[in-house]
Amino acid sequence: MENITIDREKCIGCGECAADCVGRHIALKDGKAYVREGGCIGCGHCYAICPVGAVDMPDCDTSGLDRILNFTEIEPEKLLLALKSRRAVRRFTDEPVSDELVNMLLEAGRYSPTGSNFQLVHFAVMRDRENLRWAEAEGMRVFKATPWLAPQVEEMESLPGGGKDFFLNGATCVIVVGANHRIDASISAAYMELMAQSLGLGVYFCNYFNYAAKHSEWLQKLFAMPEGIRPGATLVLGHTDVKYCRLPPRDAAKVVWC
Repeated sequence: MENITIDREKCIGCGECAADCVGRHIALKDGKAYVREGGCIGCGHCYAICPVGAVDMPDCDTSGLDRILNFTEIEPEKLLLALKSRRAVRRFTDEPVSDELVNMLLEAGRYSPTGSNFQLVHFAVMRDRENLRWAEAEGMRVFKATPWLAPQVEEMESLPGGGKDFFLNGATCVIVVGANHRIDASISAAYMELMAQSLGLGVYFCNYFNYAAKHSEWLQKLFAMPEGIRPGATLVLGHTDVKYCRLPPRDAAKVVWC
């Protein structure tokens, strides 16, 4: 439970915080909002919705939270076109991904929704070139040791390039997103993937490497995720070395109208 406080001097008794509280943790009493015992999941809806700033969460860093952007301010046609224009990029330059860009990606991932607002999402950022090289080799070792995957490795090694950079494609940054539920990790990674596109980075989801990360003690030690947190999604990214000129074809949407 988060520590929620309400300044009754500021509170105007509008009831917005009570109406928006997921756990019905806030109610009105004598025309003012007050906090009930129990039920709070720390979602921050009450903090965000209060028109006069009467709600505080003193255990949280609340600096710089007064500026918001409503999705309706983004032209729907432009947003849809941007979503359709995104590509899984596997061609990268040697330019490193800067701290500034990585921090923006992590901020996007940090603000993704999680089940019951547990926020048990952890990030392992790998940019050290030696670790990237070893991670590529370790991924290949795991696949070769897995009977149902070994034939795929043999096929890749028979192609031009001999399976070199099968997992990471020479990328300069890998972010492994872990959580106690894979869906939380996947949603967080999706936020980060869209942010990467906005920053002009090339990025793709690599479930192959994510499988290796779950089955390699060396990688698990490197990523140092807490007990109960498992790799749920892997983003491979870097500065893009390719430019697409048009949208690709897609099958018609498969929809059941009920």
